[in-house]
Amino acid sequence: MAKKVVIDAGHGGADGGSSGNGIVEKDYNLKISNYIKKRLDDLGIENSMTRTTDELLDQTTRPQRAQSFYGKGSDVIVLSNHLNAGGGDSHCVTNV
Repeated sequence: MAKKVVIDAGHGGADGGSSGNGIVEKDYNLKISNYIKKRLDDLGIENSMTRTTDELLDQTTRPQRAQSFYGKGSDVIVLSNHLNAGGGDSHCVTNV
């Protein structure tokens, strides 16, 4: 059975998520989600995005929108993209 993918770019609008060093989570979540969408399109995998602009989706609207594309069946994968702030040496890669 072919899977369908819903890509959720976390945060958005007034909810920026984590930020630091000029990085705002909502912006990178959307960039990452757009990249995933393009790759899935290239592979011929059916997909949709919960948001394609800097839009705030509240905790009721976000799951409703995710389910509006393909329903809640076992053939649906939902990817919710988030970048978390961290600290300390165990969370950082310094030799890149």
